[in-house]
Order: sequence, then structure tokens, then C-alpha cells
Amino acid sequence: MRTPHVGVLALQGDVREHLAALQAQGAEATTVRRPEELEAVDGLVLPGGESTTIAKLADRFGLLDPLRKAVANGLPVYGSCAGMILLADRLLDAPPDQETIGGLDVTVRRNAFGRQVDSFEADLSLEGLDGGPVHAVFIRAPWVEEAGEAVQVLGRVVGGPADGRIVAVRQGNLVATSFHPELTGDRRVHALFVDVVRAHLAGEAGADAGNEEVAP
Repeated sequence: MRTPHVGVLALQGDVREHLAALQAQGAEATTVRRPEELEAVDGLVLPGGESTTIAKLADRFGLLDPLRKAVANGLPVYGSCAGMILLADRLLDAPPDQETIGGLDVTVRRNAFGRQVDSFEADLSLEGLDGGPVHAVFIRAPWVEEAGEAVQVLGRVVGGPADGRIVAVRQGNLVATSFHPELTGDRRVHALFVDVVRAHLAGEAGADAGNEEVAP
């Protein structure tokens, strides 16, 4: 199988850190700012930042509708913090005109943990990740208020006033976390996502081979 080509939406946020984390997992990582660059990738990371600003910039760069179509067509996408907000089908505590890419059947509450001064770190157990808890960094982070039946909950906060809140989810080829794994040096969340991309590529290759076999 060829090396997965994974893009990072480079409009705002921790772009360089995500690129380094993806490269450490054997992916060919590149920035995405234009529709033609989006078409060339096998997967995409939506980094943290300010979700309303990212959505407006994506619209200005002609990326918003192509992003929606790519997600609808099965492109693997990982969203961290603001990226989770952008992937959500429904938002709480958001401006009435805020746009999202959608695709993830969740209701996400923006700035759920409070303001910048309420940022914190915590150790979380994430389903599907070996090696013990993940040290998670939350910065003006959202959480998932409600998740649809097709959404797999990967992680929740344990203890404190936010005990039980959902902070990591997966639905098919879409993965989202409230926290910033690119800031800690722990590459396991990126490894999980690159595995999603590889599995998607393998599925596409198998489908192509099957189509060749039945062709007249």
C-alpha cells in the first residue's frame, strides 16, 4: 500500500505540530489551503484555533463546500478542539450564523469548560489506545453534549465538575477530540487516525480490484 497523504487545514491553529505528529506516524503530511490541495489528500486534520474564524476563512478560500462534500464522500478527518466543533452537526453556545462542515452526529457545546483561564490538563483513558492514559491538554475546549447512535464514545473526563463529559468520539472515518494531542508529544491519537486513513485506502484499493475483476 502506498504511503498515506494526510493534509492539515492550514488556516489557523497548531498546523506545524500536527504535521510533525503525522510524519512521525509514517504519513506524508502537507498543508491544505485550496480546494485542489484538498482533492489530493487521503485524510485531513482540522486543528484547534477559533472555530468561527476557521469557518469564515474556509469560506473565503472556497473550501467550505468542498470540505462538506469530502466528508460526505467518506474522507477520513480528525478534528481537535475547534476541529471537533467544525465537524459537529449541531452546536450549543455558538453564534447563530456559525457555519460548520458537519458529518459527525453530535451536539457540541463551545467553550464548555470555560474561558482561557480555565484551561487545564487531565489524564484520560481512550478506547482503542494501548499504553495507558493519554495526558490531555484542554484550552477553551468544547465537549460533546449528545452523541448519536452511530457515534462511538472514545473518552470521557473522570472526576471534577465535568465528570463524565464526552471529549473523544469516532463515527466511521471521522475522529474528534476536545483536547490537543499535538501539544504533548504523545502521538497515539495521530497514530489512530493514520490507521483510519490506511484502512480507508485499503478499502478503496479492494473496491477498485473488485471492479476490475467484474469488468467485461
